[in-house]
Amino acid sequence: MNVEDLLRSSTPSWNSIGLLLSYFAYLAVAGSVLPGRIVPGVILSDGTQINYRCNGLLLLTLLVFLLGIGGWTDLLSLTEVADRGLELFTAALIFSIFVTLALHIEGCRSRDKSSSLKPHLSGNLIHDWWFGIQLNPHFMQIDLKFFFVRAGMMGWLLINLSVLAKSIQQASISPSMILYQIFCGLYILDYFFHEEYMTSTWDIIAERLGFMLAFGDLVFIPFTFSIQGWWLLKNKVEITTTAIIINCLVFLIGYTIFRGSNKQKHVFKKNPNAPIWGKPPKLVGGKLLASGYWGIARHSNYLGDLLVAVSFSLPCGTSSAVPYFYPMYLLILLIWRERRDEARCAHKYKQIWGEYRRQVPWRIFPFIY
Repeated sequence: MNVEDLLRSSTPSWNSIGLLLSYFAYLAVAGSVLPGRIVPGVILSDGTQINYRCNGLLLLTLLVFLLGIGGWTDLLSLTEVADRGLELFTAALIFSIFVTLALHIEGCRSRDKSSSLKPHLSGNLIHDWWFGIQLNPHFMQIDLKFFFVRAGMMGWLLINLSVLAKSIQQASISPSMILYQIFCGLYILDYFFHEEYMTSTWDIIAERLGFMLAFGDLVFIPFTFSIQGWWLLKNKVEITTTAIIINCLVFLIGYTIFRGSNKQKHVFKKNPNAPIWGKPPKLVGGKLLASGYWGIARHSNYLGDLLVAVSFSLPCGTSSAVPYFYPMYLLILLIWRERRDEARCAHKYKQIWGEYRRQVPWRIFPFIY
């Protein structure tokens, strides 16, 4: 594909723009009216507490059902997303830039109206645009950070399903594609099944919503996290039984660590006295959990997430580094985030954090880092 063809295929059409906006409209409207468990979030650094409607699994089920009906009735081809991948990528990128600029303008307007914003302002235009000004901006009662993460995760699954439909249409489906689809499908469905755990993650409680998060949630999660599926659609990979077994073990170990550590953290924030692995929790300074996975490494959930990411790429073999872009990017992102989290916790907990570091010396990888 030459440059001219690349530009043509990546220029958003009205169909791709309409498809993207319809998707966001569905999430906004259905997410607000469909029933779901109301989960109170943790108290944020600005003293506020937000209630979240956790109905993502119902939203996803209904959307897949509607797309299935559309596919059978030719209202919307099941391969539409895969056919318009580059168009949708560009449209999502433009949308994320537009949202970031709108949030920056609104943040500047509200700078003098809310004193709670002042501790978060850097005074640097580029810094504020990149990281954002507001901690949890809302639009028509919708928490945008929670909404964008949901849109990214659900979009990731929809892209994968469209790529799967395309591979079936082309009669090119392989064991590698099936393995990748199963792992991603289980991971994403698990996310929505435990959606309430998202309310106590770094993204929700600490990050401000600027271009970094908007781009990451609306563009990077759905389009880059699915890079293995796109690659398998164009490349045939022979995978052995031994490789399949190893791949499954990597996924199961990673998933167990990821889900287990996030659950322990979420339960601890709701009830600091809840048992960890059947024993009373070990606390440092009465505030920091040093039991279970959090007694092994200070960010065990990152280790689990990295192993799961590697399991998504292993079905692609080792002939190319392209399918491993996601786990490599995630490694850099999580180490950078871990360093920022360490600085934030050191400032917040003072001497308690130093004692916690002494008791739990490993950051992410036990005995390595």
